[in-house]
Amino acid sequence: MADQRWEMSIHRCCPQPPPVLSLAATSDNCERLAKHSCCVADNLTRDLLHRLFADGYRADVSVYTNDGIILAHASILGMASPVIKTMLKQSKRRGGRRTAISIRGVPHNSVRIFLRFLYTSCYEEEEMNEFVLHLLVLSHAFVIPSLKKVCVQQLERGLLTTENVVDALQLARLCDAPRLCLLCHRLIVKQFNEVSASGGWKVLRQSDPVLEKELLESVTDDDSSKIERVRKIEERKIYLQLHEAMEALVHICRDGCRTIGPHDKVLKQNAAPCNFPACKGLEALVRHFAGCKNRVLGGCIHCKRMWQLLELHSRLCSQVDGCKVPLCRHFKEKLRQQSKKDEVKWKLLVSKVMEAKDFSATRVHSSVVVVCTQPQLTFH
Repeated sequence: MADQRWEMSIHRCCPQPPPVLSLAATSDNCERLAKHSCCVADNLTRDLLHRLFADGYRADVSVYTNDGIILAHASILGMASPVIKTMLKQSKRRGGRRTAISIRGVPHNSVRIFLRFLYTSCYEEEEMNEFVLHLLVLSHAFVIPSLKKVCVQQLERGLLTTENVVDALQLARLCDAPRLCLLCHRLIVKQFNEVSASGGWKVLRQSDPVLEKELLESVTDDDSSKIERVRKIEERKIYLQLHEAMEALVHICRDGCRTIGPHDKVLKQNAAPCNFPACKGLEALVRHFAGCKNRVLGGCIHCKRMWQLLELHSRLCSQVDGCKVPLCRHFKEKLRQQSKKDEVKWKLLVSKVMEAKDFSATRVHSSVVVVCTQPQLTFH
């Protein structure tokens, strides 16, 4: 009886052990903890990992480079890189020595920075500036996408220069970095004179003539595109100026401006400044046209331009009667007698001017006298 009472007292005093959790329950708890936990030891953990790498405490891997040996830990390297994990499996320990792997072909310091990134996911700006291209190669070779992304971002933000852009392009093609390829290609085309004088370009000419040819073709195409864009911009300016001239011509003949106006109106001396930029030059051309004695015989080039402007107005004018611009009705009747060749030219000009009307918000302010000196306005 005494033994039974003693056992009962022991059961009452001692807490019951928790039930044994299944693997599924443990997994669920881990996932729940990962979703809802808040980590406040990021910096401390990072510092510990940095010290672990720097001190090589209980390191079990020797990484051989071109200029030395770096101690590391197989568990961290294998978890960070599937390629290194395979290398570790293939490398066997001999006696009490550490497992040995080799990373050669790049500077020793770049391998050290690369391995430290596997531990801490950190890098120093000065080291990145110096070894960014080597780190790009290592990140691709050992399948570290986070480091690869950092290298591309740093090159995009200022590390890509005319001196290293050729090397960066070649590495980007080998390392499957399409965005970096595009950035390098744009820089080479944009600053080809500086790039072609670099050492990387001289090496490229000998090592990869096919790539050199592709880049030269891109530069040539870009120059042609620039010339074409400039030509179209200048052409649009001309049509915008012609549109302004048509508005100013109607304004002068209908309302009057400064010293010229309809015969049935008296101009106000205190009138506000004219809002039509082409008006001043057009007034001078109208005054010349009114007093020139050679206009009938076709011997005056200025009068010939005035005839062209009047005819262009008649083709744009939608009024059947009542238009105050001189000779508007005359040119409309003349349309029936024109040749098909002249008709095609005028229709093309009218369509261009009508298109320019849609871009009138960005039109270029200039004098109609400048417009009339352009060779595109000469018709025979």
